[in-house]
Amino acid sequence: MFPDVRRRRLPKLFLLVTALALPLTACGQDLGKSNFARTTVPAAAGTGQPADGPITDAAVAANVLRTIKPCQFLTKDALGALGLGTVEEDPSPSSIAFDGCSNNVKDPGGKKMRLQVEVGSTLLLMLRADKTTGQVGGLPLRVNKSGDNDCTVAAMTALNPDMALTVTVTYPGDPCRPGQAVLEAAVGKLHNAPEKYATPPGTVLTADPCAMADTAVVATVVPSAKSALSALHSCDWKSNGTDPTITVRFRPGLPPIAGDGYTKADLGNGVTGFRKQDTNSSKCTVEWQHRPWQGDDVELAVVDYSSYDAKPETDDPCGKAVTVAKNVAGKLPKA
Repeated sequence: MFPDVRRRRLPKLFLLVTALALPLTACGQDLGKSNFARTTVPAAAGTGQPADGPITDAAVAANVLRTIKPCQFLTKDALGALGLGTVEEDPSPSSIAFDGCSNNVKDPGGKKMRLQVEVGSTLLLMLRADKTTGQVGGLPLRVNKSGDNDCTVAAMTALNPDMALTVTVTYPGDPCRPGQAVLEAAVGKLHNAPEKYATPPGTVLTADPCAMADTAVVATVVPSAKSALSALHSCDWKSNGTDPTITVRFRPGLPPIAGDGYTKADLGNGVTGFRKQDTNSSKCTVEWQHRPWQGDDVELAVVDYSSYDAKPETDDPCGKAVTVAKNVAGKLPKA
């Protein structure tokens, strides 16, 4: 578990780790080929020709994927059925994202295999991934192997802009093979009664983040603003595709409090936000509690403003972030 402050204040950690496929184990002798039960894992998840046009599979539409539980793909039963090795623990859902989960497997030779699933990935991974190499469950497949031990495989769920269901594996052997096995099973599950989150009235789980801010309001702080999904629960508004940027996003987390540089901000209609300005650049984050989530966690709404070209002393980043946050707070789903 993250300490309270870090869970609350580092919301992009899981996504960046997944996107960049950072090594989680030390490099060593490649014993995977002798220890891994290859006969249970397909050499490729598909070989068909990918479609050139838009992906129209209703099972992977963004509004459907937003409510998919990511941990169902990494349970003991799900991984055990693939013959990857011994699964000792239940999967761990991300504490900072609705659509991320991780688990560990110990292969027959005793080596650790780390697996991470992200249901809606649009980050740097897609820029680094190899071109489409085939299909998995009728969806375009992309593979990105980083070094000897790290591999991310992606079933594309949308193109231009790209979005994918990704499996990232860190394993001292042949990480792409188990990654493709898990991905193939996950895509199959998406097409066959996948487990979904409950969606009580007012939840942000089902909200399109790009529809939760008015273009006219965003345009007052980002000229000629245009929106595009940056994740299933995140939307970027940019000025003709460049600087500055407003990001509207939703995530689970502990209720926000003042401290660690955060101060209260009145968002109207009885909603109290907490804002923090970056000390070295023109960036500001405003976050607030929307409704309960699970356990001690709540659904958080977050608005980020950033400009790499402007100077913070003249740009008023928090003033701009609060302006948009007030608009978003008034548009969120109501119970």
